[in-house]
Amino acid sequence: MATGLVVYYSRSGNTKQMAETISQAMTGAGLATKCKSVTETKVDDLLEADVIVVGSPTYYGRLAAPVAQLFDDSVSRHGKLDGKIGAAFSSSANIGGGNETTVVSIINMMLIHGMIVQGDPQGDHYGPVSIGKPDDRVINQCRRRGQRIAELAKKLVAT
Repeated sequence: MATGLVVYYSRSGNTKQMAETISQAMTGAGLATKCKSVTETKVDDLLEADVIVVGSPTYYGRLAAPVAQLFDDSVSRHGKLDGKIGAAFSSSANIGGGNETTVVSIINMMLIHGMIVQGDPQGDHYGPVSIGKPDDRVINQCRRRGQRIAELAKKLVAT
């Protein structure tokens, strides 16, 4: 059976709330999913999951250092994430605060690992983004992403 992992970094709790919502939606859609802070996550945890969703607050238009460090450390397992499903999300304090650049940075690292990343023709195309505390729109986008990623896993991952 396919498994999911949602990894996040959060100081304010906003990114954590998004992570928990995505994780719950993945589980609700039939994909057993763990939700972990990046500070509790080891590179080998990535190897154990079929689906990896990564979230970070946006600092100066880029992802938080602990999330970048996880990807830096993942170089030691280069090639081992090939074919896994990936997704990203972010939060920031301001409109135009760099959410999309953060999400795209995470997606770029996933693509270099050979991961499969699914866009969304509706709403937040690259991945859910929040300005400050997640509102109803953001929560709905997080639920949608979790459900879509779980459905993709059902199609692609052999049981």
